[in-house]
Order: sequence, then C-alpha cells, then structure tokens
Amino acid sequence: MTEMNKDNLGVWSAPFDFAVERDRTIAYAAATNDPNARYVSGELAPPVFAIVPVFEGMIDPLFKVVPDSLIPFVVHGEQDMVFHRPIEPGMRLVSRAKVTGYSSKGSGTTVSLKLETSTDGGDLVNEQWMVSFFRGFQAGETVGEQAPAHRFPEELRAAGPFAEVTQHVDDDQTFRYSKASGDLMPIHLDEEFAKSAGLPGIIAHGLCTMAFTSRAVIESAAGGDPARLKRLAVRFSKVVLPGQDVTTRIYDRGDGTFAFETTSSSRDIVIKDGLAEIA
Repeated sequence: MTEMNKDNLGVWSAPFDFAVERDRTIAYAAATNDPNARYVSGELAPPVFAIVPVFEGMIDPLFKVVPDSLIPFVVHGEQDMVFHRPIEPGMRLVSRAKVTGYSSKGSGTTVSLKLETSTDGGDLVNEQWMVSFFRGFQAGETVGEQAPAHRFPEELRAAGPFAEVTQHVDDDQTFRYSKASGDLMPIHLDEEFAKSAGLPGIIAHGLCTMAFTSRAVIESAAGGDPARLKRLAVRFSKVVLPGQDVTTRIYDRGDGTFAFETTSSSRDIVIKDGLAEIA
C-alpha cells in the first residue's frame, strides 16, 4: 500500500550551498529572452533564477515524504516566490527545504514544499513554495500546512487588464533553458519521450513560462526595475509548446498588488491565479 511518510513532515533538510556566478545569471536571462539591462550587465539575477540554487536540493526532502513509486505521476502545480532582496553574482547562498503538508483532491494529491534561501551571513534572500501534484494518487486526508492561496479575483475582469504583453517561445527555448537552469527532464528535450508520456511533444519548462510572466510584470508594473518585485506566484494549468506565443494580461488590484493570467496562442490558459506584489 502506498502511503505518505508523515514522520518527515516539517523536517528541514540539511543546508545546501550554491555559489552565484555572473555568467550563469546572464545565461539564465538570455535563456528566458529577458533583455533587462541589470541582468545583461550581470548586476542582478532575474527573479525566477531563485529556483536554480534550490533545484537539486528540493528533491530529496520531497521524496522523504512522498513514496518513490509516485515519481512518474508528479507534475509541477504551483510556484510562489517571495523576494527579500535580489540575488547578485558573487553571493554564496545557503538553502534548506521541508515538506509542510499535503491535501487530497478529486484527481490526485497536492504536496506543499517550502524553501528558504539566505546569504552565507544569514540574511534572508527569498522564500519559496513549490506545490507538486501527484496524479491519480489519493492520500485520503489533508495534513499539515498548505502553500498560501493566491486566487485570481474574478471581479477584476469587468474592468479589464491594464497591461497585456505577448512574448514568443522560441523553437530552441527548452534546450537553452535546460542548460541555464539545470533542469534536464527529457519531456523538455526529447520529442519521442515526451510523446510516450502522453504529451503532444516537447513542452516548455513551467518555470521558463513563469520567468516570461516576471518580465511582463516588471516592465508593465515596476517601471522595469526587478528589485521592486517582492512576490510572484503562479499556478501552472496547461502546457506551452515551443513556437507558440504567450500573452500575459495584468490586472491592478491596488496597493501595489497585481493579478495576472497567461494564455498561449492555442487559447489555452497556461498560467492561472498569477499574483505579483510590487514595492
């Protein structure tokens, strides 16, 4: 019988280190088609680069709670990033991760994992929530702390978006993003493997699409200044294919808070429940 290991809920992983290299942050910006001058110069890392220092370290704590047999059934459900300060080349970062809870849904189970990243001097750089969805698995209960909600306020639709940004996903986007991010999952690189997994072909990384939305929000709502972005949260709802356009529509909630959605050229909503907070 497949069961969750509750004993490891709320248990922080051992700290893991990451040295931020200027060439790596510049490459990440290029791999997400972001020409912001502060990234291109190597002054700051793009906000969604925050996933890179924690990418490998978050896997072990996740599967200390979730049985290994469920690996083939996992999809990335949500990502929520809270930025206390930008990542800068030359930093040495220390991160840790823990699974905080899980919840049974109609078609599977969501698992919430929290990440914290600090400088080696102990200053908090960012906090993240990653929600994984395990298709077809019923944990049978809701346990522990779930990731914070960031629902789209439906009443905003009547006024319409204050900004709309369309970006193109290049044919080689997944290959460039894989190299820059370290995410080498074959569904992003191998056409035959992706089709064997029931996909239409190679699909774009969800976090690459999230990086596209960060550019749209920063250019439209933060005057182009990435240091003003304090939170970016998304729910991944449909796949994005290389060669498609994606359009992000941004709605002003007031007080520096913005809701957004992103659609692909096939008219699918690929990012739902987008939330951005701007200082």
